[in-house]
Amino acid sequence: MDLKLQSTLKTITLFAICLLSFSSILAQDDKQKSDFWKNVRFGGGIGLSTGNNLFSATLAPSAIYDFDSQFSLGLGLNGTYFSQRNIASSTIFGGSIISLFNPTKEIQLSGEFEQNNVSRNFDNPAFQDDNFWTSAFFVGAGYRTNNITIGVRYDLLYDEDKSINANAWAPFIRVYF
Repeated sequence: MDLKLQSTLKTITLFAICLLSFSSILAQDDKQKSDFWKNVRFGGGIGLSTGNNLFSATLAPSAIYDFDSQFSLGLGLNGTYFSQRNIASSTIFGGSIISLFNPTKEIQLSGEFEQNNVSRNFDNPAFQDDNFWTSAFFVGAGYRTNNITIGVRYDLLYDEDKSINANAWAPFIRVYF
């Protein structure tokens, strides 16, 4: 495992431990919580992909505030490390603003603005390493049951040359506790 991958995995692991520690501090008895914290839910996503000379890991924690049973607003962080042996590696760090609207108990509509910094390093000297910022604005719809929503979202700002996703459409699984 190369040093850059080890460093990235250590950073992601440390971030996850800090997030879990913070959420355990907040997970006190309801009698001790303020009204604000009673309406805050934590969640996010974890991704891991491996393949022939390929590795990708993502950690994306988030927190939302439920204004009522229909509308929520929150913030998210994300970090991704991608490596394809003898070709390239990239590190992506960013944040997002998330809005959720539930017109019914089972249907969830979402809007999410995401800003990411992308650092790409190529193993072939014919390609130039680069570092850039990219934005995405996702609108989505999903089916919700309890704390889990499964759906699809579309990036309205998708740019084939700069977007970090393969295309504008992306499936999602969203979990909040």
